[in-house]
Amino acid sequence: MSAETRVAELEREVDHLMEEVERYRSAAEDAIQQLDWCIGYFAGSHKGALARALSVNRSHIRTKYLRREEQSTPSSKTA
Repeated sequence: MSAETRVAELEREVDHLMEEVERYRSAAEDAIQQLDWCIGYFAGSHKGALARALSVNRSHIRTKYLRREEQSTPSSKTA
């Protein structure tokens, strides 16, 4: 196998892996949006403690796994 062939093969593999990364990132963003809805629902249903617990989990997922900045949620403004 020539060096050019090997490089082309590796580039295809990298492209495929990057597509997979984007697919998983998109799924994670969708899950975060669903979690946002749940937090808002529980905050509006006077279940602030549950909303705050979910908000902490959401923040952890965003910062540790998605490497995104923290964002405020409805429950983070609830006392």
